[in-house]
Formats: sequence, C-alpha cells, structure tokens
Amino acid sequence: MSTGAIVAIAIAAGVILLALGGSLANARHRRRTAAEFQLSLENVNRDLAAARAQDKGWEPEALAATARRAFEADRPGATVLEQTLVAVIDRPGMEEDHAVFRFTTEAGESRVRMDRDAGGTWRLGRIE
Repeated sequence: MSTGAIVAIAIAAGVILLALGGSLANARHRRRTAAEFQLSLENVNRDLAAARAQDKGWEPEALAATARRAFEADRPGATVLEQTLVAVIDRPGMEEDHAVFRFTTEAGESRVRMDRDAGGTWRLGRIE
C-alpha cells in the first residue's frame, strides 16, 4: 500500500470520527436543553397570541373569561389549574375568527376553540 493511500485512509478515518463525535455531542446537548427550549417556545407563543388578540381589539381578558365559563360548563367539577391562550386565528370576516386556549386540569390538558359570530360574540367552538 502506498504512502498516499495510507494518508488518505487516515484522513478519512479522522473525518468520520469527528463527524460521529460531533453528532453525539449535538444529540446530548439537544436532550439536555429540550425541556427548556419547549418552555421558552410555549412562552413566546403564548405572549404572541395575547399580543395579537390585543392588537385586534379582542379584549383578551374578556375572551379568556368567556372561554373559562364555556369550559367549566362543559366539564362541571373540573378544577382548572392553568388556562393559556395559545393561538389567535384572524381570517377575513368576523365569523372566521377563532381563539384557542389550553386548559390544564387534574385530568390532563384540553384545547378549547372559541368561535366568533357575526355580532362579535365569542361562543364555544369545540373542546378537544
């Protein structure tokens, strides 16, 4: 085997080892920071949804109260631990407006979609 072939094999082996090491380090880093990243992403999405609702004049506090009443009427006896506005859907026409909340109870999480009618009143769309 020539010297050039040995050098080429050694370089290729070094590159492969570096790629494997980098891949393992990256995977370990992602596992370590996944929960923090998810929490940060949820906070940003929540803040963005609230800001968008406020910008559209939706009065987020009144909308949240209406969603909570609708959820509690559908799930009597459920204790709400947390309620979060997670999405604002604003399409042309008032009847196409939707707001999505995440409700956390002892039983788990539920998503509540509120729909807006032509008069601007928010009504329960569905609970998932």
